[in-house]
Amino acid sequence: MPSPLLPHLLAAFPDDRIAVDPDALSIIGGGDLKAWFAVTDLAAATIGMAGLALAQFAAEAGRTAARVTVDRRLASLWFGWSLHPVGWTLPSVWDPLAGDYRTNDGWIRLHTNAPHHRAAALSVLGDAADRTGLEPAVARWAGDILEAEIVEAGGCAAVMRGLEAWRSHPQGTAVAAEPLVAWTEHPAVEPHERPRNRAQPLSGLRVLDLTRVLAGPVAGRFLAAWGADVLRIDPPDWDEPAAVPEVTLGKRCAGLNLKNAEDRRTFDTLLRDADVLLHGYRPGALAALGYDSAALRTLNPRLTDVCLNAYGWTGPWSGRRGFDSLVQMSSGIADYAMKRSGADRPVPLPVQALDHATGYLMAAAVLHALDHRRTSGNVLSARLSLARTACLLATTRREEPYPGLAPKTPDDLDPAIEETAWGPAHRVRSPLRIDGMEPRWRYPAAKLRSAPARWERAAEH
Repeated sequence: MPSPLLPHLLAAFPDDRIAVDPDALSIIGGGDLKAWFAVTDLAAATIGMAGLALAQFAAEAGRTAARVTVDRRLASLWFGWSLHPVGWTLPSVWDPLAGDYRTNDGWIRLHTNAPHHRAAALSVLGDAADRTGLEPAVARWAGDILEAEIVEAGGCAAVMRGLEAWRSHPQGTAVAAEPLVAWTEHPAVEPHERPRNRAQPLSGLRVLDLTRVLAGPVAGRFLAAWGADVLRIDPPDWDEPAAVPEVTLGKRCAGLNLKNAEDRRTFDTLLRDADVLLHGYRPGALAALGYDSAALRTLNPRLTDVCLNAYGWTGPWSGRRGFDSLVQMSSGIADYAMKRSGADRPVPLPVQALDHATGYLMAAAVLHALDHRRTSGNVLSARLSLARTACLLATTRREEPYPGLAPKTPDDLDPAIEETAWGPAHRVRSPLRIDGMEPRWRYPAAKLRSAPARWERAAEH
């Protein structure tokens, strides 16, 4: 049974030369994540779109693409946490100060997971050791003013707005006018195709991953499953303890400081031989480091550049820092669920659905762009945003909630043990099957900056 969201996704990937067949996708299984929006439909559709793009990319000239099957239940579980530690536990996802707070006129969410974002919030609100100490300080503020002050200080915060309020907000209006995937076409380049492996059709593909929590890493993880050499690059002081074991599966993780001359030379070398660049820098941030679109094209004219941000690429908030949980507050998702459920505080989605969905759409964009280059010689770049994905999800709101999935069972887990850098673990079984192909991650989840900043040699595949 196809997802009702699939036509919207297919419309975001137009190309006269590439005919993706939606009838090649089968969505099986039952159940829905408990929510007031069609989160499971979004999971199945976006994973399915990535699968269709992969099948199309892997198809030989003149051949019909392989059939694609997505399991709704497993797709829902992968939108949560796929990793299940054996004999150890993951750290908390949230900093103790992160979360929703009452202001004097509503609600605001503070995102304090990164030390510099926490410091920015406290520079406005004053020092506090825990939520109990911070709540009175937040309660003295009007939400809009506090949001603006924290953002101005370099922090991350979002006032809870309703669906209609967001629709009429200047940023909401700007995002709604943007395409789900914004494409830019660059001039043709000399062919540079790598050998293919039918079961692992992305073998030899080199993906430079500059993304962090959570959408971009999901895209890189998907590409790694089908053979891509994904090299994640982090700055010296970055960490995300709860997310890293989840999203570094299949990748090698290196560290570079792009403000250091020697590291920049290493990065330039990596860029010159990369096929794909994934990044989540806000508009102008990568350019400020000397890597605007023109510089990237000079270093590597065949590079497929796929990027995302939180709040969209136009409008007054296009440069604003943000995360899935903040966009849910801004865009009306948390407010709608609170009102429909009769709750007395914001009600978020049961999973970070905007992150995961945008990540799978990024992976689909990579594959679509590579297929376009193969058929036309022209190079495509793509831009996506969490806020635009939220616009799509908001169209699925319901008057009654979806009832929820049955509890997890051992049958949901792959019996194989993954020896992560933290200890043994199981993963949820893959929700995606493509005839003749096999998802296989060459590397278990690894710690950041644990590998050298170089591409694999052919013998390592």
